[in-house]
Amino acid sequence: MTVRSIRLFGDPILRSAAAPVVDFDKQLRELVLDLTETMLAAPGAGLAAPQIGISLRVFTYCVDDVVGHLVNPQLILSDDTQTGDEGCLSIPGLTFDCTRARGVVASGFDMYGEPLLIEGTESLARCIQHETDHLDGVLFVDRLDAQTRKAALKAIREAGWSGLAKPKVLESPHPMFGRGF
Repeated sequence: MTVRSIRLFGDPILRSAAAPVVDFDKQLRELVLDLTETMLAAPGAGLAAPQIGISLRVFTYCVDDVVGHLVNPQLILSDDTQTGDEGCLSIPGLTFDCTRARGVVASGFDMYGEPLLIEGTESLARCIQHETDHLDGVLFVDRLDAQTRKAALKAIREAGWSGLAKPKVLESPHPMFGRGF
């Protein structure tokens, strides 16, 4: 097991749909173990394979001290919603109110290829939806209302880890005589 580097906002792999897992082999089991160890070391509530640079449909989660994983997830969402703080290991240190379905039924496979069904509400439902979004190239900031998304993108630009810092504006050494461009 290895703790891997987590890709940050701006990395193109975070905006690409991941490929379905077709081989349930030793490499997949090692990936699940690495994802789990990296998530727990971060620490985080979930981690998807694209966040460590692997474009496969697999994620791990740790909600209410229950650690698990899901391969090739398919979701059925409840009609009722919840709004609450959400953050992301690929957008470190920032949280914003995000609306998600209150409940989810997730089907897929475990790392051995055995069918798996996870039913969850509240935090588990939020986590499963968030991680499945990563597998589709969607980030939680995409789900924010327009005003909150604008504030989130500003906060990301101003974050110390971001390579999207606001450019420094230089003043012209030439007299403008009160005229701007």
